[in-house]
Amino acid sequence: MPLVLIVTGPPASGKTSLARRLAPMLGLPLLCKDTVKEVLFEMLGWSDRAWSQRLGGASMEVLYAFIEAHLAVGASCAVEANFAAQYATPAFRRLAERYAYLPIQVNCSADPAVLVERFRLRALSGERHPGHHDVYTKPERTIVGRMEPLDIGGHVIEFDTTCFQVDHDALAARVRALWQQPARRSEE
Repeated sequence: MPLVLIVTGPPASGKTSLARRLAPMLGLPLLCKDTVKEVLFEMLGWSDRAWSQRLGGASMEVLYAFIEAHLAVGASCAVEANFAAQYATPAFRRLAERYAYLPIQVNCSADPAVLVERFRLRALSGERHPGHHDVYTKPERTIVGRMEPLDIGGHVIEFDTTCFQVDHDALAARVRALWQQPARRSEE
């Protein structure tokens, strides 16, 4: 059964760094929301926070199309984004109505104060595309330490990134072990 590895969590929780290490270890193609969003910034331009949010929504739809393209041919994949349960759960359920797949979520979380500091440092570093408008965002108003996992069955690996000392080999082994278990529709 194809695997859809979902790496999710709040902003600055380390999910992109984690996904970029984990996906190749598992032999999975990876698509990250911000990668798509930054291509859209470059092609369509960037202006204000509202435009950034609009392109964020479009980027999520591209992620779902990426997943569907893989599932349509029985292939596994990995995706990374801050998947909000109220929006993402219905999208993943629609995919499950058309394709059999095993969702494994790596739900990153961290102490909110750590996330706020990481967010600020990242915004000031200049490493992210300015279209995200990170320097104008007040993270202490929006960042929560943990997002609820999606209600889509499969498995959920809760992953605290407060200290961000990751044993990537152990995490990859855990995902592989879950992937090889018989299919079930309940969370771990």
